[in-house]
Amino acid sequence: MKHMAKVLIFATREETADQLNKLKTAGCRIVTGEKRWQFPGGKFENDLVEAARETDALMGTSIRETPITARVMQASNRLRIISKYTVGFDDIDIEAATSLGILVCNAPTEANCFGVAESTIAMMLAMLKKLRERDADIRAGRWREPNVLATYVGSRASDGYPGITLGLVGLGRVASRVADLLAPWKIRIIGYDPYVDPTKFLLHRVERVDYESLLRQADVVSFHVALTKETHYMLREEQIELMKHSAIVINTSRGKVIQELALANAISNGRIAGVAIDAFEQEPLANDSLLRKLGNRVLMTPHAAAATERDELRPGVDMSFHIVWAALDGKLPDNICNPEAIPLWKKRFGNVSLLAS
Repeated sequence: MKHMAKVLIFATREETADQLNKLKTAGCRIVTGEKRWQFPGGKFENDLVEAARETDALMGTSIRETPITARVMQASNRLRIISKYTVGFDDIDIEAATSLGILVCNAPTEANCFGVAESTIAMMLAMLKKLRERDADIRAGRWREPNVLATYVGSRASDGYPGITLGLVGLGRVASRVADLLAPWKIRIIGYDPYVDPTKFLLHRVERVDYESLLRQADVVSFHVALTKETHYMLREEQIELMKHSAIVINTSRGKVIQELALANAISNGRIAGVAIDAFEQEPLANDSLLRKLGNRVLMTPHAAAATERDELRPGVDMSFHIVWAALDGKLPDNICNPEAIPLWKKRFGNVSLLAS
């Protein structure tokens, strides 16, 4: 006799009654985590461990203050799937999951990825076109100040002006969308991603370069990578030294990709021109952060590049429910972030359905 599958929604967000009822009708017991686990101000690993006992699936949105550690996963020897509503999965110990034969999946939807791409371009234009500075001038009674000049972004055929060079670090869904949206501007776009097939660079009209060349050549360096051991602090003092003094940095990926203090010091010292940043090392940003003191050389948004008025994470929630359904049915789901875990997962859970027929 099948046991009743237990699904823990560790961080709730926009789940619908139809989605929940479908799992319940299939014989699943659904448990939801506490809202306080999702927000800054405390760590609740012990509570999460207790909630995760005897679970078959974990799903939810971001839970950085109380990450899903090996200890949480080991609370249930039946756990087969961890599914995120979001693209990021840095709040999950993916190495531990892989060693335990647990699949980790994410939800790279158009609403999420393309929303970040649009925000990336908006941040770039706000910085290069000096929109905040010009707005502040008018409010202060000033008019067309000669020192507040914008950058012409696109290329010009009339005088051979080549436009800026945009450097994309990572060429996944977000960066590819950025490149596609900027194609009519006819700027030079270079990219670094050692894990992407070279044909993808050609498809999106991105020139493939190594990381150091990108830093040396780009006027705008935009980060679009997952947070891993390899990408942790991939921009720090020694990399900043390679960049143009006029360059700006954009980070709409993960905060710990960039060493914030090194970047803030470089901006303060005039080593680079500025940064637009959506994701921070610690969130919310500390009140005493140097980034707060650098005026219009820093543009900050509260880790909300994908947040829009319509839908927001609903497509990701829907994708996650499909992922959990497939895994509970003993089938490989979509969007597996740790494919190395597949052989052990198949051995432990493959073709073993927990769903009522």
